[in-house]
Amino acid sequence: MPYGNCLLLSDGPVNNSTGIPFFYVTPKDNTVADLLKNPVASLTLPEADGNFCRKNVIDPEDPRCARLTLTGQMVTVPPEEVEFAKQAMFSRHPVVRKWPRSYEWFFMKMNIEHIWLQSCAFSKE
Repeated sequence: MPYGNCLLLSDGPVNNSTGIPFFYVTPKDNTVADLLKNPVASLTLPEADGNFCRKNVIDPEDPRCARLTLTGQMVTVPPEEVEFAKQAMFSRHPVVRKWPRSYEWFFMKMNIEHIWLQSCAFSKE
């Protein structure tokens, strides 16, 4: 049964964003165990820096703020991309370096197939 979960993500180091979501995951997480069996996933990102929500001091998760939903296949990052995935994740989330090695962490990425931008621009009354 589909369900949502929160995972750290990065699309590259701060000065080298790629638009490809990378994740640092463990097979001990039920979400990851499921993705290894059925890799279809969706990822929804709230509008964090858009003009409407910032100008009106509205929480980015408010329904009036835009949301971007990406759907695609979650795949293990191939060996030739692991170093980039490491730089991407560790530069944005340095704390993950200290996560217990016994969890068998590895990198996954989403091969994006569909992009849906939901923008709810409400007029002021």
